[in-house]
Amino acid sequence: MAIISKVLIIGGGPAGIAAALQFQKANNIKPVVYELRSEPTTLGGALGIPSNGFRLLERLGLLDELLTRGSTGSELAVHSVKGHVIGTMDMTGWSKEKTGFGYLRIRRAELLEVLMNAVQKAAIPIHFNKKLVKIDEHDELVTVTFADGTSDTGDLLIGCDGIHSAVRTAYVDPDIVPEYSGISNVFSIVPTVQLPPAASTLQGINATLTTDGLLALTPCTASQDNIYWFFSRAVTMPDSNNTRDGWEQHGKKEVDDFKLTMAGYLKDLQGEWGDMLRQVVNQTSVVKFYPIFRLPLGGTWSKGRCLLIGDAAHAMQPHASQGVSMALEDVFLLSRILREKPEYSIADTFHVYDEHRRPRVDEMVKTAERNGGVRKQTSNWKLAMNEKLATGAMWAYQAFGLEKLGLGQKPLAYDPEEENLDLSKL
Repeated sequence: MAIISKVLIIGGGPAGIAAALQFQKANNIKPVVYELRSEPTTLGGALGIPSNGFRLLERLGLLDELLTRGSTGSELAVHSVKGHVIGTMDMTGWSKEKTGFGYLRIRRAELLEVLMNAVQKAAIPIHFNKKLVKIDEHDELVTVTFADGTSDTGDLLIGCDGIHSAVRTAYVDPDIVPEYSGISNVFSIVPTVQLPPAASTLQGINATLTTDGLLALTPCTASQDNIYWFFSRAVTMPDSNNTRDGWEQHGKKEVDDFKLTMAGYLKDLQGEWGDMLRQVVNQTSVVKFYPIFRLPLGGTWSKGRCLLIGDAAHAMQPHASQGVSMALEDVFLLSRILREKPEYSIADTFHVYDEHRRPRVDEMVKTAERNGGVRKQTSNWKLAMNEKLATGAMWAYQAFGLEKLGLGQKPLAYDPEEENLDLSKL
């Protein structure tokens, strides 16, 4: 029997904060959060959270505040190089019908602020400037030591510290290292007041395939006053002294050089849509570069009284919009096992958790990799062929009512509350 009264959480990002909130709320476990950085990070652009993650955020009691900050448009519109719309589809129409929740697009900084507000209201302690240097297990407890000489002891340690996890590299699975996916993003957020009037009426994700990659625009605020745009393409590993979290270019020369490069990628785009895309790039004042890393499948997620969740365990490419949602599913499944199966040992708890989470995560990792394939460079004739194929596929999706069958959306209706947690069933 595992008696858990205090959990140490390493990592103060969305995964760590969500874990702290859920363990205190649903399990009556005291959480303490430790974060490497000196303050909540503002890194990142905007995040997509489909039905499966959106529902879990509501269970944390965050829905109302999130709806005042994020955009809920769920339509995907694919535009051709000539500027017309090839086709549209509702990315979460079926899954919303099944779950009651659709799609949320929100700035990462805004999501983290909502989570931090909730942590403060719940009086959950969070400590910054804490660099983990050592993990020890003893007498059915786990102790963490930090670079400043401080330490803490709890019944359980949860590593929520991202793809470069210190918990993973120092203790749980040092042999698993991040690998570059071959794809990098450039992105920014532009106020719609600086753009043509049509920008403020955009809904959902508006994507355009080019010969060099994929360019997309999407509102990321409830008021539609900001557009998040990204250009995703296959490139060799960028030459930078800091590829861990990406980097920003603020200087006029660097930004101007980037705009010239982008002008070359967008030169073939036609019509009002092409003009809109060029104006979005021209109005960009800060360019953010993000090389996309991932963790290989098959890593170890737990050791002793320590468990990795979220990107620390299974960082994946962002091309399925499942990073945050997978972390939330991790949190809720672990919370449920601890709550409903108190007779399980720590080893049994982690075994049941792993058996249920690993197939689900592997499925999403492979989906993200497949979706990333459209970012690769191609020739003009292959692009034209891809547009024809997309036109036919999206027409068939609408004409034959494939959305009603849940095609491509059944994974978005997943609920960790429906898993069978019995050891005998595995």
